[in-house]
Amino acid sequence: MRYKQLGRTGVKVSAVSLGTATFGVAPLEGDCDRLIGRAMDLGINMIDVANSYGNQARFDRPHAPAWTDRRSAEEIVGSAIKGRRNELVLCSKVMEPVGDGVNDRGLSRRHIVQQLEQSLRRLQTDHLDVYYAHHPDRSVPIEETIRTFDDLIRQGKIRYYALSTYPAWQVVEALWKADKVGASAPVCLQTQYNLARREPELDIAPICLANGLCLTVFSPLAGGLLAGPSKRGEAFVGRQRWGGTAFTAHEIALAEELEHLAAQHGYSPATLALAWLISRPTVASAIVGAEEIAELQISASASDLVLSSEVTAALDDVGKP
Repeated sequence: MRYKQLGRTGVKVSAVSLGTATFGVAPLEGDCDRLIGRAMDLGINMIDVANSYGNQARFDRPHAPAWTDRRSAEEIVGSAIKGRRNELVLCSKVMEPVGDGVNDRGLSRRHIVQQLEQSLRRLQTDHLDVYYAHHPDRSVPIEETIRTFDDLIRQGKIRYYALSTYPAWQVVEALWKADKVGASAPVCLQTQYNLARREPELDIAPICLANGLCLTVFSPLAGGLLAGPSKRGEAFVGRQRWGGTAFTAHEIALAEELEHLAAQHGYSPATLALAWLISRPTVASAIVGAEEIAELQISASASDLVLSSEVTAALDDVGKP
């Protein structure tokens, strides 16, 4: 496993990390412990969770327990890592709705502090290594959110904070406001980035390079689009995982181009797509939502793959914005 630096922190994280959004559904809870154990055995040292993952109706699938009968992803992870917590860079998020109340969401000081306490309890730990603002909250001044994260760092309840799905202008605003109020700045950004979604190269990546930030990337295989034709044909891939539509004709054509390159050079499409992503200068880790150990092992193997200049150049032309 290759390790990369998390921004300017000095913390080393595995180039492939484990996502947990559908824990309890795919994989089922009984299989999560083995999946996490295998991930750690493969050298994966970062696990990405959120207070809204796992036991919400949007993750429901046939042949899996209903959301009312599932534990949260945080609870599942907390049980699985017991005794091995200090080996991990443990990340969670706050902002998405977690109840029906008017204050059960957002990035107010009240909600952040309340949700952190609950996340720590579910994860059976006394601190988070990275705490993400899951999405921007236009109803709360960014200064309030930044000051709250900074206070939690000073209290030792989180080590760093970060931003997820923030547009470029709000990343710059957060950096500016943190400096203005004398607070800690975010250490990384989480965004969707893959061969089929290369928009971050236009603005987010340059901001990272200029400010010493890095990217942790979700959906690195575009929801299964880049994982090969057999995976692409499954029922719950891409936007179908959240009740949306299947892949577009343009997306499938792009995936077939990748598959042709992979066959030509003797790699699997998933390995090639992940190796390309990991090689990007701003990317610290690709977060894979593996549902089975076999998928996890294929993803982990990509971290050690060094692509030739010829293959890299060919991949750079795939999905270029």
